[in-house]
Amino acid sequence: MGGEVCGQIGAGLLVLLGVARTDTERDANWLAKKLAGLRIFDDAEGKMNRALTEAGGAMLVVSQFTLLGDCRKGRRPSFTDAAPPQQAEAMYSTFVAAVRKLGIEVSTGCFRQHMEVELVNDGPVTLLVDSAAACCSGG
Repeated sequence: MGGEVCGQIGAGLLVLLGVARTDTERDANWLAKKLAGLRIFDDAEGKMNRALTEAGGAMLVVSQFTLLGDCRKGRRPSFTDAAPPQQAEAMYSTFVAAVRKLGIEVSTGCFRQHMEVELVNDGPVTLLVDSAAACCSGG
């Protein structure tokens, strides 16, 4: 984006958000609560025992449709499971609003734009959280 900074945070979570065709508002709300409540930040003894709000962190949310890329066949990923742009942007906005309702400071990337994303991974801790596998899609 020509050197322009879309969003940035200090300590907290970088969420690469992939939206599937089957995702609903229920998925977005579940995911917001799940991520906000994960006890993945160090406490005074250095143990992963505090949630984002307890650690005083923020969340940077970047849309990432390529997470839905299916690489099981051939050499080119298939993105047929990814939501079309209009649906994906609506669900992205729903997720961001749900996180904000939980009292968490949220910054966002620039939807449907080529971005250079920088990350200092303190840990490193990288998790895959999928609402479809966990709780809610399809009903």
